[in-house]
Amino acid sequence: MTYLMPPRVPHSVELPPRRATHAGSTQVLVIGGGPAGIGAALGAASAGAQVVLVERYGFLGGNATAALVMPLMSFHNEVKQAVVGDSARLLPPDHGEGEPVVGGVLWVLLEQLVRARAAIRPSIETGYTVPFDAELFKLVLYELLETHEVRTLLHAFASDVQMLPDRARAVFETKSGPVVIDADVIVDCTGDGDIAAAAGAAYDLGRPEDGWTQPMTLMFRMVRFDHEEFASYARAHPDQWKGVHGLWDLVRAATDAGELDLPREDILFFATPNPGEIAVNSTRVTEVLGTSVWDLTRAEFTAHRQMAQIARFLRDRVPGFAESYVVQSGVQVGVRETRRIVGEYQLTGDDVLSARTFGDAIARGAYPVDIHNPSGRGTTLRRLPRGESYDIPLRCLFPRDVDRVLVAGRCISGDHVAHSSYRVMPISMATGQAAGVCAALAAAQGKRPQDIAVNAVQRELRSQGASLRGPFAG
Repeated sequence: MTYLMPPRVPHSVELPPRRATHAGSTQVLVIGGGPAGIGAALGAASAGAQVVLVERYGFLGGNATAALVMPLMSFHNEVKQAVVGDSARLLPPDHGEGEPVVGGVLWVLLEQLVRARAAIRPSIETGYTVPFDAELFKLVLYELLETHEVRTLLHAFASDVQMLPDRARAVFETKSGPVVIDADVIVDCTGDGDIAAAAGAAYDLGRPEDGWTQPMTLMFRMVRFDHEEFASYARAHPDQWKGVHGLWDLVRAATDAGELDLPREDILFFATPNPGEIAVNSTRVTEVLGTSVWDLTRAEFTAHRQMAQIARFLRDRVPGFAESYVVQSGVQVGVRETRRIVGEYQLTGDDVLSARTFGDAIARGAYPVDIHNPSGRGTTLRRLPRGESYDIPLRCLFPRDVDRVLVAGRCISGDHVAHSSYRVMPISMATGQAAGVCAALAAAQGKRPQDIAVNAVQRELRSQGASLRGPFAG
């Protein structure tokens, strides 16, 4: 193999002390500029806090832009049964009419994306997903942060956190050397719970029986795709294409011929707002951990080889792809699941599937349980009861036994099953907004986030347009 393997015998060495540039202080420090981080930054700024957002890449958007995870998945409950229309439209045909259960900053973003012609508004025609243009997505996020006066630092990787008597100090690795920023409260939107874990928070990894997480996927975009030619094939072979996935017979033939070697049985791709373009979600790398540099390296090699196989398969065997080619792959392989920080409450799969409500709810979700097999083929999909949604309690954002740090996005406190629903980007934005609001209130009042009254957080969230139901908690 050409990639570096982990040492057979672990061995550590001492590094010399070093000095860092102190970049100042802020009330709320958001680490990670993906959907959760954008939600947290805008939520905290709208609540009146001074906010700094720090992102590891040279652009914002997280999985939406770095990993090309598109479209935004549905954030609507399903009030009416889906009526499958054109199965070749390349958007999910199985999600019926419903109401949005996520509001607030998500809709601020969506309205801006639509105005910039960077996204298509969710509707029954889109399967209530939101197809978007990843490059324009980045520009819209810059504009939103500027409008909300969020100071931003890019190209800075968070490597450590120090808990001081009256604040927290985050350490970042940059081309200018180490940089530190102090904050009254930090919101960890790294996706992997890096900061909470560095602060000493306990966490879970993967499914309980073996610790394996959902597989990684390198997404990529292909252009010069002939949708009409493909649609003709799909309509002539209705058993071979189900809206966004299928081609089972062609995959089997290519596999038998030695042209494909994938740990999945079908091909999955989505339309984008741009004619002649599709987003392919078909690579799958199993039994790798996103918190391991060794596994991430192996996953990149494996996924890029799979991408080459899939692109060749599509060109050679699938109608509509004869002139197509890969125009872009993700900056990094897409990671679905890593650490789930142990919080004051752990959301469970039963909570999700029973549409449980909570008095300290700060966000809602209606996306199905969606577990890509961590160790092989197949995907488990289980829907909520028709027209229902579940609540996410504020307690899921509080790492147990850690002060001055909140978590948001896919690393909040939940089990493996619940995580497979709340990990999607619209819900991540909602938990981010809630964490940002709670952090802003804590900074303003000089309190721990855990000591902020739930009804104060809910009241501010409602004023920002968040979707919460029922009366405020007492």
